[in-house]
Amino acid sequence: MASSQRDVIDFPSLERELQAAVESEQKHRRENEAKLRAVSQRVSSYQEFRDLVLASHLKPLERKDKDGAPRRQPWNPLVAPGNGHHVTSDRL
Repeated sequence: MASSQRDVIDFPSLERELQAAVESEQKHRRENEAKLRAVSQRVSSYQEFRDLVLASHLKPLERKDKDGAPRRQPWNPLVAPGNGHHVTSDRL
């Protein structure tokens, strides 16, 4: 019995498709839960409702993240750490 190209299963492609479906389902559930929370909180405007839903993927900071912990990522990557001088465009 000869096998044709249609009989070959592309497992990496199936795995990517499954991963995309799982991520999509997680996003849907997360956003739906945020919508339900926003409605139960009786937000004052649609913009506030929308902001809560759009920020549903964010996680709250932990105490170690806020209380005097050293920053791992500078707020402005164009400023050299410690000296407060801006990097000029000729150095980019």
